[in-house]
Amino acid sequence: MSRIVRGLDLSLTGAGIAGAGWAQTLGSKGKRTDTYAMRRTRLHRLADRILDTVGACDLAVVEGPSYGSKGAGTWDRAGLWWLVVDRLAARDIPVAVVTPTARAKYATGDGRAGKQAVVEAVGPRYGVALRDDNQADAYALLAMGHDWLDEPLAPVPAKNRQALARVEWPLLLPPPAVQLGIGGDDRPYPETVPAVPRKRRRRKPRTEHAAAGPGQVDALALVEGAAA
Repeated sequence: MSRIVRGLDLSLTGAGIAGAGWAQTLGSKGKRTDTYAMRRTRLHRLADRILDTVGACDLAVVEGPSYGSKGAGTWDRAGLWWLVVDRLAARDIPVAVVTPTARAKYATGDGRAGKQAVVEAVGPRYGVALRDDNQADAYALLAMGHDWLDEPLAPVPAKNRQALARVEWPLLLPPPAVQLGIGGDDRPYPETVPAVPRKRRRRKPRTEHAAAGPGQVDALALVEGAAA
């Protein structure tokens, strides 16, 4: 059964979200004069829309922060990033984090490739219509997730696939919640998997202390003699 993967390129004005065969851009508008309360509301509302679009999935592949970015919106972008990642974790959705250079490397073969190069590479390879570079980035992230799960959406050159080794993948990826039972009934996955017996470890016998050597006995005798 194929896993459900989502690719997320998070941004305040144009967040790209992608699933197999589709991509969407979500954004919001703010002003420099917005109060902190207004900015907080904006972040939470946008995070709500992003999570609604993501829906239920088995893996979310998120582009990591661009630490070289500067500007007035840097703090707010970071706030949105953590809001979304935290909510994904709260839903028990495993999250993979991909650096911008790894995403570009996987899409084009060059980690320094620009946005337009990613658009030109991703659209034709996967046969999807992409309206902007946000969607192209998100779709590249989605494709990386499927490739990591051995469910590639399309053939990718070996040079490009080297980028998969530079991703912070989740340590544990839970199996699908429901698996078809032997009798045709749907049962929770854990019930279909037999428990693995644990081997009991044999305790090592305690090592007896060796008898005191002649030197130790003589030293003890000297101490006892001095005390007397």
